[in-house]
Amino acid sequence: MSTTKALFEVPATPLVPVKGEAAAFPVHRIFCVGRNYADHAAEMGHEVDREAPFYFTKPASAIVPSGSEIPYPPGTSNLHYEMEFVVAIGAPAFRISTEDAGSIVYGYAAGLDMTRRDLQNAAKAKQRPWSLGKAFENSAVIGEITPKAVFGTVGPQRISLKVGDVVKQDAHLSDMVWSVAELISHLSQYYHLVPGDLIYTGTPAGVGPVVAGDRISGEVEGLSPITLVLGAAE
Repeated sequence: MSTTKALFEVPATPLVPVKGEAAAFPVHRIFCVGRNYADHAAEMGHEVDREAPFYFTKPASAIVPSGSEIPYPPGTSNLHYEMEFVVAIGAPAFRISTEDAGSIVYGYAAGLDMTRRDLQNAAKAKQRPWSLGKAFENSAVIGEITPKAVFGTVGPQRISLKVGDVVKQDAHLSDMVWSVAELISHLSQYYHLVPGDLIYTGTPAGVGPVVAGDRISGEVEGLSPITLVLGAAE
C-alpha cells in the first residue's frame, strides 16, 4: 500500500441529497448537453445538429445546492440562467445500448446551468472552448435527487423557471431533441460512465440575464423544486 501523502488538503466530494434516503449522492463528473431543445437553439441563432448530441463539462466543484445564495460571478456582466433536467448515473457503463441505458440511471433532479453568456459568446466568435462561460464556481445548481422508480417515465413532465414572479421558461421534457436514453448511450461510446456522474440535459427557450438581488425558482414536474438567490459581486 502506498504511503504517499497529498501536498495539501483534498477538497471534499460534493454531495447531493436524495429524497427518502439518509445517504447522499456523491458527484464525480458533470456532463452538459448543448442545444437539446430546438426552440432554445433557435433563440441563440443556431439549428440543432440532429446527427449527434454535443457536450461541454463543468467541474464537480461547480455544484451548489438548491436554496443557496451565490455571489455574482467575476468576469461577466451578462449572467444567464438555464433551467435543466438532470440525470444521476448510478451504475457503470461503457458502450451501452439505448435500449439498456435506463438501467444505469439512479434518479433525476432539477438543475440550473448558470452561464457567463458574454464570455461564452466571445469564445464562440473565436471558435474557442466555452470553459470560461460555463465551467466556473457555483455554476451547477442542483436540487434533491428523486430515485428513478419514484419519478417514473420521462416524457410529458413540465419544466419551468421564474425570475421573481415572472415565468421565463416553460416547456416539457418531451421537447428534448435527444432522449435521456439516447444521451446516455451516446456518451458511453466515449466515456466509461460511473456512479456519481451527472448529465445536465439542456435547456428550453427563454434564457436570459439575472442581476444581483434576483431570486430564481425552477421546477420539473415530479421533482423537488430549486431556488437560487443571486448576491452581490465579490
